[in-house]
Amino acid sequence: MENPGEDSVELHGDEEIIEVIDLNDTEQTPDDLADDFEDVEFADAENQDQDDEGWETEDEMEAEQDDSELTFSKHTGSVFCISLDPVTNNLAVTGGEDDKAYVWSVADGEVLFECTGHKDSVTCAGFSYDSKLVSSGDMSGLIKVWKVETKEEIWSFEVGDLEWLQWHPAAPVLLAGTADGNVWMWKMPSGECKTFPGPNCQATSGKILPDGKRMMVGYEDGTLRLWDLKLGQIIHLIKGHDGHQGPLTSMECSKDGNLVLTGSVDGEAKLINTATGKVLGSFSVENSEAKNTADQQDSNSVESVGFCNVLPLVAVAYLDGTLAVYDLGTQSLRHRCKHEVGIVHLQWEEESAVVATCNLGGAVTLWDARSGNMVSEYRGHSAEILDFVLNREGSIAVTAGGDHKAKVFCLQRPDR
Repeated sequence: MENPGEDSVELHGDEEIIEVIDLNDTEQTPDDLADDFEDVEFADAENQDQDDEGWETEDEMEAEQDDSELTFSKHTGSVFCISLDPVTNNLAVTGGEDDKAYVWSVADGEVLFECTGHKDSVTCAGFSYDSKLVSSGDMSGLIKVWKVETKEEIWSFEVGDLEWLQWHPAAPVLLAGTADGNVWMWKMPSGECKTFPGPNCQATSGKILPDGKRMMVGYEDGTLRLWDLKLGQIIHLIKGHDGHQGPLTSMECSKDGNLVLTGSVDGEAKLINTATGKVLGSFSVENSEAKNTADQQDSNSVESVGFCNVLPLVAVAYLDGTLAVYDLGTQSLRHRCKHEVGIVHLQWEEESAVVATCNLGGAVTLWDARSGNMVSEYRGHSAEILDFVLNREGSIAVTAGGDHKAKVFCLQRPDR
């Protein structure tokens, strides 16, 4: 694999019990949870060709405008994933089709270090809760963990084909969902592990709840399991009519962890009470207009979901380009925000009713969920945006594109 040029920044399980957490202790702080994990008992365990004579294919067409402040161009293939370090939001990690991940500064694009040694596209990458560790995982299931301070690899492990990778919110513990249905949990840096067996199909989506004690996992068969991380036992199983009728694609939880919103290729989003395991409601654009047909559902997968932190609203993004904003109390459709192309991902701002999306047309769009109006749109990618993340203040968006680029956009709004 060729190394990109230097001038690449453009400024413009097993059966054992885990003794971890007292599930009845509701007063634990993140520090307490991190301390609890100290006593966990785990088991051992090409560059594209240049345009000919100025002609451009559709994939190679230049972006008509570039609103970005910075372009990160080290990757030599599509950039699949992007995460920011949670402590400062100053570092990004991106993973790509070139079998590499990079940790770099969003301020100037300078590479802190490169995550090498992968043998397939890096599709998962993220920082631990304290920003001291970073993980990179490739499609083949090779997972590596790096210490940010020393820029050194401290651990690696190989599982089956990787579906998702996620850090615990308050402890150096990493979880992964795989194509064989298993979910793995490792303590860092020792790598001691535990597994949570699935229903012999892909564990396509997962979310560790804010209390750090439970994890919701969605599977290819449409079922959902809420796991107790301490006991390794299923708290709730959601299936059949209550479950989805197709693979899970996305999952988010409310800030207090009382609710989980799930999305599926079946075209529905489901709201679940994590205490009771009951499905409180289902959202679909077709249902809201009494046009619920199998063909429409098959062609209108839910791609991303999320909760608003400041108003009782949820957002659901569909493959047909619809961003639907629903009222959490009445479960009614509040607004339909239409994109010309499919939506890939959505994220609410932390402290406002603004929801951002990225799409297959290469744009980041901000919407005011109170009015349903578009606030602003940012362009610069010459291909689809495959992932993006907002910083805590909602002042920047960092994107990962199919044009081999990651970009930093400054999100300017009159009310800031």
